[in-house]
Amino acid sequence: MSAVLILIAVIPLVLALLAALSESRRLTGLVSAAGALVVLGLTMVLAVGVTDAHGHVVTALDGGLRLDPLGAIFLLTVGLVYGLTPLYTIGYLHGDERPNLPVFHRNFFSLVHLFGWSMLTAPCLNNLAVLWIAVELTTIFSALLVALEGTDTSLEAAWKYVLIASAGLALALLGVVLLYYAGVSTLGNSYQPDWTTLIAAAPHLSSSLVRLAFVVALIGFGTKVGLVPMHTWLPDAHSEGPTPVSAMLSGALLAVALYAVFRVYLIAARTGAADSARGLLLGFGILTLVTAAFFVLRQRNYKRLLAYSSVENMGLLTLATAFGGPLALYGMLLHVINHGATKSMVFFGAGSVSRRYETREIDEVSGIIAVMPYTGPLLLVAVLALGGLPPFGMFRSELLMLTGGLTQGQYAPVAVFLGFVSVLFLGLMFYFTRMIWRPAPSTTARGEVHGLMVVAMALDLIVVVGLGLGVPPPLNSLLQQAAGLFGGTR
Repeated sequence: MSAVLILIAVIPLVLALLAALSESRRLTGLVSAAGALVVLGLTMVLAVGVTDAHGHVVTALDGGLRLDPLGAIFLLTVGLVYGLTPLYTIGYLHGDERPNLPVFHRNFFSLVHLFGWSMLTAPCLNNLAVLWIAVELTTIFSALLVALEGTDTSLEAAWKYVLIASAGLALALLGVVLLYYAGVSTLGNSYQPDWTTLIAAAPHLSSSLVRLAFVVALIGFGTKVGLVPMHTWLPDAHSEGPTPVSAMLSGALLAVALYAVFRVYLIAARTGAADSARGLLLGFGILTLVTAAFFVLRQRNYKRLLAYSSVENMGLLTLATAFGGPLALYGMLLHVINHGATKSMVFFGAGSVSRRYETREIDEVSGIIAVMPYTGPLLLVAVLALGGLPPFGMFRSELLMLTGGLTQGQYAPVAVFLGFVSVLFLGLMFYFTRMIWRPAPSTTARGEVHGLMVVAMALDLIVVVGLGLGVPPPLNSLLQQAAGLFGGTR
């Protein structure tokens, strides 16, 4: 399994190099799609391998790469979104007539692979300082992708993203430094800030100093997660960037940043700061959920609407973590995967609509189901899944989180959870049903933009429906083991 872990870290870099050097757009697309799908397959193999490995940990490069069940959940989520994005991108760029298309094509695929590489490596890193570097790299690569369109609005969104995310990550770095300092009295003046080292020493660390480190790290990494009020970069970046990038930002990047929060949280919880850490997560979760739900109701751009849906789901995940208990944590981790699959599917659909209608304004789109016979039904299913209806995966994970909250006696937060999830559902259905079912304009050409865009949505659908009908035994074991790492935090 160590070789598989190394391959996952190497293949995206090779694909990025090949994309940068290739002169053939067709070959670049095919190699990129095939390579990314191979990475997806390897993440699935590794996820199963972690459940069977001795100690449920896979390591490589003398421990520099380390994957446990918690990391495997996030690696699997990133692998799913990254694995399907180049396949979708082939169709998305088909027929593009911009004058610099060959250069744009090379740059786009190269950056997609570099962005994917930075997100794939983050859950595999043991050293918290190197994890911070990986999260910082995701900012650089994704900001370049957002700016790649070259419009005034995309450049403004990228610049805003860089400023806010960099400020947040500066705080996150301070949090890592404070954690390191908290370990000096126990571990000596010179040691590697590995997560395994700090978690083992956690009972002997200064509770007040680690508590401060968690506060700073939560605000810092929480900026990348999209927690309110540090979320203001997210709607612009998600809506102005190319749609394949939006899918990766929403389905994978936010999860990677949340993973970094969890690593610091687990250390803080074991120093005796569990109650205060959960209180912070509860506060940020409720604030994020409530704010996002109201913003969903007043959007005019459907990509911004989906961006605020992502903010809302990050609030749900944070809130469920604060609930604690094995059931809520199991549901939260399952929701990470469900959100990645569902949100990438719905963004893929939104990108197809954007290409066909040449607009992102809700009021200017109608009759999708008549105009696009495959994308229309798939998009409708994706929106229903995103709203948390059965028999889709997000219904299962949200129900588990709610039930887990009730079993922990968190009645008021559960009421907030249920109420504002309902608000989000109503907002999504109000806007998207109008776009899908209203009469189609006679001037809009009928038919799909490209078959591969439909294929990418259909592959996501397998996960979206499959995890609603049941959780496969290997994934069930992985989720239980990952939730077990939070044991003792309540």
